[in-house]
Amino acid sequence: MIFTLMFFSCKRSLYNGYSLKKKGLHYKLIKFGESFKKPNPGDFITAKISYRTINDSAFFSGKRKFQLSKTIYPGSIDDCLLMLNEGDSASFIISADNFFKNTLNTSLPSFIPENSDMKIDIFLLEVQTQKEYKNEKEAFLKWIEDFGEYEKIILKQFIEEEEITVVPTHSGLYYIPVKKGRGKIVEVGDTVVVHYEGKFLNGKFFDSTKKRNEAFEFVYGQKWQVIKGLEEAIGMMKQGEKALVIIPSNIGFGESGSSTGIIPPFTSIIFEVELLQVRAKV
Repeated sequence: MIFTLMFFSCKRSLYNGYSLKKKGLHYKLIKFGESFKKPNPGDFITAKISYRTINDSAFFSGKRKFQLSKTIYPGSIDDCLLMLNEGDSASFIISADNFFKNTLNTSLPSFIPENSDMKIDIFLLEVQTQKEYKNEKEAFLKWIEDFGEYEKIILKQFIEEEEITVVPTHSGLYYIPVKKGRGKIVEVGDTVVVHYEGKFLNGKFFDSTKKRNEAFEFVYGQKWQVIKGLEEAIGMMKQGEKALVIIPSNIGFGESGSSTGIIPPFTSIIFEVELLQVRAKV
């Protein structure tokens, strides 16, 4: 009840259907959860998050698990998350400039004008204290501790059968050039546009931007953008380059698999990646 009163005691926003909180957050409650468990800085949260332009054009959507940080400026995404209880769903309007420049430490994407706002939709699925997260991780690792060795055997057999002779990087990434690029080398903070197709070692596809006819754009070097192995591979490329990369799970989707459940735990995967464009950080 206290949480309900907190939501409905705020001022009306200039945005239709939204209310205004003191920190400058515009919000619209979509659904109350049945739990009264609120997150605190340091807790681990699992949430479905979508980013949209102020005109409702979506440019990111996914399920993420991460440790909640302290608020670094008023009206941040952390403030949005701290307003919710486990099970709550809400839409927020925040400053796009602050989000990209102060939270992600990068420049605005080309499709968002300066001094504008953006929408963030959040469904807070789970809140775990640091102790709860540690206990869950230890129990899970004990259950699947043999899977890691099995993955190594399968990957070794695949490399031998395919007669792959390239030497893996220190992390275990196999980078196989397909077409040389002659453009800009990728640097941290650059905005990159890529086409990729992901498949398992047995050849079965699990994702393809080409089939969707929608290239993927993200800020290189920022959190929650791509898996470590794909980021490492793109960092080795120039604009126009295409490569095949084999990514073991330690730099892929890890011991837990993907949040969607498509990629199982301890699973090596293959990506064909084409770096279409590199835009330098402003």
